[in-house]
Amino acid sequence: MAESSNTTLYGDDKLKSDPEAEREHVTLHRVESVSERVDSRLALSSRPSAHQLDSSISQQVFYAFHHEHHQHSKDGGADDKEEPSHTNTSCEKEIQSSTESAEIIYVDWEPNDPRNPATYSNTRKWVITVTACAMTGLSAAVASTYPIGYGSMTADLNCTTFQATIGLSLYTLGFGLIPLVTAPFSEEFGRQPLYVVSGFIFMIMHLGVALAQNIQSVQIMRFIQGGAGSTGATMVGGTIADIWSPEQRGLPMSVFAIGAIGGLGLGPTLAGWIETNKNLQWRWIQYIHLIVGFVLFLAIITFMKETRGSVLLTKIAKKMRKDTGDPKYRARIEDERGSLKSLMLVSLTRPIYFLFAEPVVTSFSLWIGFAWGVLFVFLESISPAFTQLHQFNIGEIGSIYGCISIGSVLGFASHYFIQERLYRNQYKRRKQEARLYSACAAGILFPISMFIYAWTSFSHVTWIAMAIGIVLFVWAAFVMYLAVFSYLADCYGPFASSALAGQSLCRNLAGTAFPLFTTQMYAKLTFKWAGTLFGGIAFLMMPIPFILFFRGPRIRAKSKFASQVPTFSS
Repeated sequence: MAESSNTTLYGDDKLKSDPEAEREHVTLHRVESVSERVDSRLALSSRPSAHQLDSSISQQVFYAFHHEHHQHSKDGGADDKEEPSHTNTSCEKEIQSSTESAEIIYVDWEPNDPRNPATYSNTRKWVITVTACAMTGLSAAVASTYPIGYGSMTADLNCTTFQATIGLSLYTLGFGLIPLVTAPFSEEFGRQPLYVVSGFIFMIMHLGVALAQNIQSVQIMRFIQGGAGSTGATMVGGTIADIWSPEQRGLPMSVFAIGAIGGLGLGPTLAGWIETNKNLQWRWIQYIHLIVGFVLFLAIITFMKETRGSVLLTKIAKKMRKDTGDPKYRARIEDERGSLKSLMLVSLTRPIYFLFAEPVVTSFSLWIGFAWGVLFVFLESISPAFTQLHQFNIGEIGSIYGCISIGSVLGFASHYFIQERLYRNQYKRRKQEARLYSACAAGILFPISMFIYAWTSFSHVTWIAMAIGIVLFVWAAFVMYLAVFSYLADCYGPFASSALAGQSLCRNLAGTAFPLFTTQMYAKLTFKWAGTLFGGIAFLMMPIPFILFFRGPRIRAKSKFASQVPTFSS
């Protein structure tokens, strides 16, 4: 490794060398110079004391409870006021004194430090990316293959189709709710542990569903399975943002979108023929997923490395504090862990804050949320539509889901060969908004594809026409999905997982609700008018990507988070 240029800033920009920094091969800065960003809602005055810094979560819980109990006692009456808790008072004085007097120096990476995930080799980056995207593809396939087994499941478990549909909705509900906790905590404590734990739970839930003896057990385990599988959605965008620079993210994000959308089509294509075999049916759909999930779990353990740079810096800072006995060393991200209260504030509220307080996230969440809900309507409608109108059997219906994979391939090709070229050529002029050229085109194709699907849903019109409508719809949805993830990752950088978790909540709540009324809606309105209704709503939402394309810079400049993220030369 090259000789370290480690320095510590003291007083009025006076530089002094630091032997400890040289030994650990890191650079040290004051807060104004460190590159790592933290939650903008936290003031420097809230940063943790040396006492709080190395406290465990259990110790912080105990202190928070003890502190609240002491405060309550002080307000409770005269007797309590006469006998205050000296132990708690001394603890508070120690923390206050530590915060006021201790010199705080921040640990940061050296240029081209090989431990920094952003400087991993391309081979290592691609191994991590492909492994993460494989989880994305499997979690998508698990969502879409489930409805294929409705026929044998309802007969085997003696339940209604609506009860079985609840299992689909609960899966997407878990997909939306659980990341509100897991995504921001991954930004505080690391992504690798979450991949390992969620990968294991996701795998085991397949066994639980396959062995279930009643529909209630299926529903509960589908919710847990969706929560675990959500790591393959919200976490992967953050992982890609960790290791790939904005100008390099186009292809990795495209691979991610192939997994998220293409997986929805590939799974049912195979599951349809499993369902037609009376010796296999719905339970073996789960068993096969279990086998694939086991292989994926082994890949996660073997290949997934920690990609959250601030978490790795935290480990270095802790080691420096332990080796020197000096509490001044810390990583910038540790300023978010001053107390259990501040940790809960910045972690658990961040995705919700993004969803409701960041116009970029709010508008894109509504747009992609509606598209995602309609996508799940398509997943539910394909079976009755092609059965009633064209007399397809379940195996042939599964093959129709291959249209989703075809649309994903077209979306990938158009993004990689057209959008990425536009991005490279226009980035200097458009900055992050250079990601949105294809999104504007998708905004136009989106309602057109639904009108095609709706107005070809007649028995006297060849089934190929409806299939074309599905392909065009998925093409548009793929581009929209990829644009949302790429644009938010560029806009919010280190906070990408929280931004994506916020839009994931909106997206998956729509995916939860829409399938519950699909059958009734098509029965009341027919395929033609239900599709027309969706197409009309999509037409009204068409301006969203255009507004962000032209007004995005002004909107981002007013954001507490997006304004922290620097732009890069392309």
